[in-house]
Amino acid sequence: MENNRDEQLWLVAKKRAQFKRHLAVYVVVIVFLWGVWWFTAGQYGRSTGPVPWPAWAMLGWGLGLAFQYFEAYGDGDLKSSTQREYEKLKAQEQQNRQL
Repeated sequence: MENNRDEQLWLVAKKRAQFKRHLAVYVVVIVFLWGVWWFTAGQYGRSTGPVPWPAWAMLGWGLGLAFQYFEAYGDGDLKSSTQREYEKLKAQEQQNRQL
């Protein structure tokens, strides 16, 4: 059982490391896209619409990144949630037996 828990910790650490790498790539690419926009249209006031086009890339990719964050840092793992609930119920059952 202990070996299984180490494997779970490894998977969590792997998800968190992947998220951090993806976040770094996101920041670099988004800054680059805003730079391209600024030097081609933004500084001259020649926008193609009410919203600058890099905002759409930021929004779409950022949404995907938010889901990845919740999977890495949140309680998105159904298996671990189920395990915690099982342990909670088991502890309650043991308390009831002692009474």
